[in-house]
This record gives sequence, structure tokens and C-alpha cells, in this order.
Amino acid sequence: MRKKIIAGNWKMNKTVLEAIDFVGEIHDDIDTSEVDVVICPTFLALSEIITLLEDYQSDIKLGAQNMFYEEKGAYTGEISPNMLYDLGVEYVIIGHSERRQYFGETDEIVNKKVLKAIQVGLKPIMCVGESLAQREAGDTFDLVRNQVIEGLKKVGKDQVQEVIIAYEPIWAIGTGKTATSEQAEEVCKYIREALAEMYGSAVANTMRIQYGGSVTKDNAKELFNMPNIDGALVGGASLKEDFVSIVNYNE
Repeated sequence: MRKKIIAGNWKMNKTVLEAIDFVGEIHDDIDTSEVDVVICPTFLALSEIITLLEDYQSDIKLGAQNMFYEEKGAYTGEISPNMLYDLGVEYVIIGHSERRQYFGETDEIVNKKVLKAIQVGLKPIMCVGESLAQREAGDTFDLVRNQVIEGLKKVGKDQVQEVIIAYEPIWAIGTGKTATSEQAEEVCKYIREALAEMYGSAVANTMRIQYGGSVTKDNAKELFNMPNIDGALVGGASLKEDFVSIVNYNE
């Protein structure tokens, strides 16, 4: 039985003080007994939040929103995986559609980041997903399959189980539009089938595949009850109390 994993991607929101206040408000209400919970604040808040979570003796995990694929060097403005790991970060989002769209990240760059994250000891949340035009053109499955294959190049069978795949249809991110539970399940099932071809069914059946794209407290339970959806990468709703309801979807 795969344990659900629900991660909150705060994107470029919340100052350090706002982040501290928010974690203080929600940490007591979040039930981590049956779900792995990850919050991904901005880089500036990571150090404060890890200390806060330790003080609260919370089982909430910390994730970063991005990282570079080199461990050190003359890369002005970048953050290395070693820096994140040393801080106590456990997860890192890689290849989010906003990184691909606004910062030109390719499948090759995503793959470099995934490999380096695993090498250092971080758990990648690797994002894949199609645009509205690509879906309407019937390219969803080919595109997502290619993103999975390219993103996991040279990732061994013994390493890939550390990777979480997040299926995020670009047309449903921050738009208020959500793929139906059936649409989301269809693609997540297809991703698992692609993983089975790459690594075998036994490995594929242990890997966790999230859905992301306007996940709310109202649609979370229906999505999470689908057989191939193992949680969510939550955007806007992770910035407010609704995140508690999403995590506690079974209550």
C-alpha cells in the first residue's frame, strides 16, 4: 500500500515572518499519521521553518522549490543540493512547469537535477504535464511519457523509488480549472505503465504519483481515492487553512 504524499508549493509567496506565523497556525491540526506532508516555502524561509518544525516536534517534512545541478561553483544566485541537504531539507521540486516556461528548463536540465538530487540524498518531486494546446492536439500521453523517460535517464532501479512523479496539467495550474478525477487518474495510470516498462511492475507499483492542478479541499478526497493517484502537489490552496482540510481529507 503506497502512502499518500501531499506537498504544498508556496511558490513566491509569504515573507519569512508570514511563513513562521502560518506554520504556527496549521501544524497542530495536520494529521501526518497516514499521509506524508511536505511544505515547500521560499529559500529564505527554509532555515527558520526547519527550526520551527523541530521545536514543534512535527512530522511535517521540508521541501525546496528548486535547486541547481552542481554542488558548488560560480553560479550566481543559484542554490546547490548540498546546501539544502545540510539545512535539513528532504524533498525538492524539480521541473515545475513554471520553471520550464519562465526559465527555459528542458528535460535535459530536469534530468541533471534529478540525478544530482538523488546523489546528494534529496528526494526529487519531478513534475510533468501538458499545456491546453497539447491536450487538445491529443499529445498528452506522448508528451508526458517523453518527460518521464527523459527526466529519469540514468536513474537506476535502486534509486528511482526515491523519486515522486507529480502530474501537473499546465492548463489546470492556478487557473481554477481542474482535471476531472477520471482525467487525472487516466494520465497517472499511464505514467505508472511507463514506469513499469522502464523499471518493471514491482518497482512501478511502489512509486508515488501525485496530481497537481487547482487541488482544493472540495476535490481532494475524490482525487486521492483514485487507484493511481498517491497525493497531490498543491499550489494556491497550500497557502491557507484549506491545506489542513486537503491533508485531512479522510476525516
